[in-house]
Amino acid sequence: MAKLIKNFFNKNELKVYQKYCYNKLDEDLGRIDPDQFSPAWYLDPLMNALLDTKLSLVEQESNLELFPTYAYWRYYIFGGSLKKHFDRPACEVSITTCIKKDSNWPIVVGGDNFELEEGDAVLYYGCFEEHSRPGKYKGEGMAQVFLHYVNKNGPFTHHAYDRYTKDNDGSKFSDEDRKILDKLKNEYRSLKNQ
Repeated sequence: MAKLIKNFFNKNELKVYQKYCYNKLDEDLGRIDPDQFSPAWYLDPLMNALLDTKLSLVEQESNLELFPTYAYWRYYIFGGSLKKHFDRPACEVSITTCIKKDSNWPIVVGGDNFELEEGDAVLYYGCFEEHSRPGKYKGEGMAQVFLHYVNKNGPFTHHAYDRYTKDNDGSKFSDEDRKILDKLKNEYRSLKNQ
């Protein structure tokens, strides 16, 4: 079940990450996904470093031992969107954190709305909790980083450090992963309905 984490980044961390994001935007527009209309970066060195520096906090908040998989960050621009979706197995445990924003635009996880202030995060189970953002982004800019992990004692340890995707020419999951995901989604729905 999704969980709000206040002050996931402290004020000093935010100053560094905000400046970094603006510098990165000035030098490189990243990959622009036509469905989301906003630049994004996969395997960014600074954001990947956060996987390790925030690992103990994410383990504490999730009550799980975790392996990092990958980091991804996006700078939503006016007209950006995030349709309802589930993530791949490498996102078994996910953190979405607001680095900078000029207007509100909640993330919806499993039907619950979370309005993140700068530095706040939501912990959720990305591969079986559907998530999205409502409508189109109406602000001028919002920087979000996504930190993804897998449970050290779970079924997706072969995705640690995004190894499965790297070793399989970009394939994001196997047929066995699909079966496990379907089972986990059904278990999650049962828990949510109790």
